[in-house]
Amino acid sequence: MRQHLVLGIGELLWDQLPEGEKLGGAPANFAVMAARLGNRAAVLSRVGRDDLGRRAIAGLEPLPVDQSQIQIDRENHTGVVTVQFEDGQPQYTIHHPSAWDFLELTSEWVSLAKRAGAICFGSLAQRTLESRQTIQTLVAQTAASCVRVFDVNLRAPFYSSEVIVESLELASVLKMNDFEMPLLQSLLGLPVEDARRPEVQLQCARRLLEEFPSLDLVALTRGANGSLLVRRQDFHDHPGIPVEVADTIGAGDAFTAALIHYLLRGAPLAIINEAANRWGSWLASQAGAMPELSASLRRRITLSIESVAR
Repeated sequence: MRQHLVLGIGELLWDQLPEGEKLGGAPANFAVMAARLGNRAAVLSRVGRDDLGRRAIAGLEPLPVDQSQIQIDRENHTGVVTVQFEDGQPQYTIHHPSAWDFLELTSEWVSLAKRAGAICFGSLAQRTLESRQTIQTLVAQTAASCVRVFDVNLRAPFYSSEVIVESLELASVLKMNDFEMPLLQSLLGLPVEDARRPEVQLQCARRLLEEFPSLDLVALTRGANGSLLVRRQDFHDHPGIPVEVADTIGAGDAFTAALIHYLLRGAPLAIINEAANRWGSWLASQAGAMPELSASLRRRITLSIESVAR
């Protein structure tokens, strides 16, 4: 199986949960999962010259992801997010400024971007002009064949219609959840409808494909209710995989990593959707965004995904 270079650019941070600290950040979570699935994956982020930064890098060391491109900031602290739960859903207090607000464009990052098979970026890490310019410039440096994933990741008040439009114009894949869809439509000046109805979800996804010609695929996650993948020529609806949820932090990132892993290998939408839901549901059944994953469990989940193709 060909190994693709996959990049996650943006925040690397500590989630401060009621039970303690867990390493996270959507692009970092994505890169770790992409590496676990067999890709050459790298985290492009920035941490402070502090204890949290040292522990963040140490936390990635046992994982198969490349951490050599993480920048060290001498002035700003490593990112921290306070997480509380309401009705089982995480509520985030994202402290700022953080080191990842000051991502610097380097020749090493540009070299990686030009060779990447996929790159994942979000809206949160674009909350400052410095990181926004770095991320958008880097994504623009990728080859035409690169899968450019915009994971919306709307966290109030750190988003704007300008950032959303600029990111969508760069992206070939849009990933969002059903809570973000109506807000995204509102930010884009599109009609806002009830995003819980499947026919409306499909209509909205198709409208986004029409509005942004660079997009090839829209992925909509619906928590326990699965996901919808939409391309111009076809779509696939997955009902979801029931699990006992530990917490949902990082589940969407695992979904995205699996989606991209199978998309890069030319799998049909049904397999892509199955894989994304399998890995997303597994992550939701674990505590934290980067839980342990044994080789035997990875093989078992992979076999269950491949059985769909038979």
